[in-house]
Amino acid sequence: MKNNHNTSRDKIIRRLKLIEGQVRGLQKMVAEGTYCIDIITQTSAVKQALSNTEDLLLEDHLGGCVLNQIKSGKVDQAKAEILKVYKLKRK
Repeated sequence: MKNNHNTSRDKIIRRLKLIEGQVRGLQKMVAEGTYCIDIITQTSAVKQALSNTEDLLLEDHLGGCVLNQIKSGKVDQAKAEILKVYKLKRK
């Protein structure tokens, strides 16, 4: 399980580095006076990339931490975390 966790972590870090590059590109676009619609198109891409990263984190959490909580009898804690994540995703 630990190897799988490390693989997911590496994947998440790679995604975040790509997003960082996208944000730097946005800064450059704004500084250069790029057409607003082009900037908005790129901000939408960044939001989607962040959402995809969040989904991967959530999948790892539910499949790892929450599942382990349930297996160890911490059902109430697991339920509370699932509800918390659900409410965060609705925002």
